Amino acid sequence: MRKYIAMAAITFLFSLSTAAQSQLPEIGIQKNLALGVVTEIGASKIVLKTKDGTINAILLSNTVYKRLPPDNLKLSAATPASFEDIAVGDRVLVTGEVSEDKSMISSNKMFLVKGTDLEAQAEQQRQEWRRRGISGKVVASDSAAGTISVKISSVIGADTTLTLTPKENAKFKRYSERSFRYSDAVDGVFADIEKGDNIQALGDRSEDGTTFAAEEIVTGAFVTVAGKVKSIDVEKNEVTVEDLITKKDVTIAVVDTSLLKEFPAEIAQRLARFQQMSASGAAPVRGGGSGQGRGAGRGGRRGPGDINQMLNRFPTITVGDLKAGDLIAASSSKPKVPGRVTAIKLLSGVGPFLTAKASSGGGSRRGVGGSLSVPGLDALDF
Repeated sequence: MRKYIAMAAITFLFSLSTAAQSQLPEIGIQKNLALGVVTEIGASKIVLKTKDGTINAILLSNTVYKRLPPDNLKLSAATPASFEDIAVGDRVLVTGEVSEDKSMISSNKMFLVKGTDLEAQAEQQRQEWRRRGISGKVVASDSAAGTISVKISSVIGADTTLTLTPKENAKFKRYSERSFRYSDAVDGVFADIEKGDNIQALGDRSEDGTTFAAEEIVTGAFVTVAGKVKSIDVEKNEVTVEDLITKKDVTIAVVDTSLLKEFPAEIAQRLARFQQMSASGAAPVRGGGSGQGRGAGRGGRRGPGDINQMLNRFPTITVGDLKAGDLIAASSSKPKVPGRVTAIKLLSGVGPFLTAKASSGGGSRRGVGGSLSVPGLDALDF
């Protein structure tokens, strides 16, 4: 029974990445196991951060250590390891007896995935999506014809629309409701795709830039909320804004998995100018190097990996750093309760984008749900 539980838990290990250690899988702490990120290493224990809290894994004289490669999380792929192989940031599954208060587990076996291995794999994925990936919105989906019409917005050029066709045996995935992370996406099918979905695809773009043959497609239904902060509740970790489009109040809840960043003023102003020029058809188009494979210069948008690399370098903020009157934007899964969303990403310092929209009479580029598209707000992350 314990072996069965361990095997099931191991499949969750790959859903972690060093870029977001707080995004732990749902398994957390159970009766006979704990899964988490190593935060501290002692002489006789290691400390794990799990979704259910911190737990001390007590090392026994007969504890068995195994290492798993990040691209093959089967027990058959495990190789012998030792206590000395464990480092802060590694992902560890511990099997053994958990105390009643879930503060301690007496370890009889540890399955280890090195954080450095996961980061190397994530970087490889980022580079591949940067080179051969596209990011946009679904304009139309025709299951009978097997095609998807995708609108690709650009920061430094005109918007483009292309026809995407899945390759034979193409993989379909759907975003988690709480995440734009690739590792959190679940298996999907063509029929899941709807007009207005966010879509990221990996494959080959035609020379003329009008078609795309996709070997992997990730889609999801999200909304974007943008507006002026009306009130802040630090204790509840919530902020209320007046939505720029609907003029109605929307409460944005921030959770552990939410990414909060501040757009530096100079960068926001520069990109907003590009957006404004693009909307009027005056924006320059840069050739090549945009991370969208052949034909990428037509539209000039960077790949999702580039956008997130830019975003991750921005200053991290908290709800307490916001103040009434700030202009912010947040991405969220489609709300189940009207007037309330849970932030996947929340960006402050987006005033230049919202001002550009207002000055253009509402003609600027809009994101899912009708609000302005802010670079990086709804891009695939690894």
